[in-house]
Amino acid sequence: MNVDMHINIAGVEWKNPVTVASGTFGSGAEFSEFTDLNKLGAVTTKGVANIPWAGNPTPRVAETYGGMMNAVGLQNPGIDLFCKRDIPFLKQYDTKIIVNVCGKSEEDYCQVVERLSGEPVDMLEINISCPNVKEGGIAFGQDPKAAESITKAVKRYAKQPVIMKLSPNVTCIPDMAKAVEAGGADAVSLINTLTGMKIDIHKRAFVLANKTGGVSGPAIHPIAVRMVYEAARAVKVPVIGMGGISCAPDAIEMLLAGAKAVSVGTANFHNPAVTMEIIDGIQEYMEKYGFKTVEDIKLGTGYF
Repeated sequence: MNVDMHINIAGVEWKNPVTVASGTFGSGAEFSEFTDLNKLGAVTTKGVANIPWAGNPTPRVAETYGGMMNAVGLQNPGIDLFCKRDIPFLKQYDTKIIVNVCGKSEEDYCQVVERLSGEPVDMLEINISCPNVKEGGIAFGQDPKAAESITKAVKRYAKQPVIMKLSPNVTCIPDMAKAVEAGGADAVSLINTLTGMKIDIHKRAFVLANKTGGVSGPAIHPIAVRMVYEAARAVKVPVIGMGGISCAPDAIEMLLAGAKAVSVGTANFHNPAVTMEIIDGIQEYMEKYGFKTVEDIKLGTGYF
């Protein structure tokens, strides 16, 4: 059976519904030896700011049951080097480019978005949900009014469709999704990491220098599925689902919950080829159950 894996998000056509989560794939170069970037629906870059960020002090990564914690703090080289080095690298490949944008203030975000307005990238993902940056970031992602305001601000400068990346560290995820939709978001992505903490009982010290960090990996997947389901029912814009996806069944679960596309994160660290396996697995699933398009997967559930 012939299946069509193409999807369209805010007018941008992907060859399939699989991308990578920001911060887990660099800007593609690190994984190009292990992953066929031409096969990905899109590459989502590591977060980029208006100036270089050093990130948080070390140690800033730790293993947990069923996943990991990180408090990297969005270390990045800044927008100028990113445009000079990373965009030309990605343009060599037949994939869509989604640039993740981070900032500590509304002005920071807008400067990067404006700088990218003339660059050959396809979409922007605005990170208002990092739990490891003390200024900005998570503050925008936990208050619906602030989230709507920052969305409106970046939309004034954006030439590409804007995806707002939502935090799970909130009481009501539908309220956050509706807030950024009201602000003009073209799509939403969720979930970012959950805030956690780990203590070394023998050293009697925090494992991460930042004390807290973002928890990711398979352990958070059921939470992510629930939040994607709730967000997809609350808004009309497309939803990109992420959170603990480590295999094709996990990705398909997200599509059934209402996501139009999926983003694979932590699993890339222990299996650099996981995205290829997930793309193949989705295609096999569609062939097995007679779904001609990716959209048919969700429509076949009767949930929406």
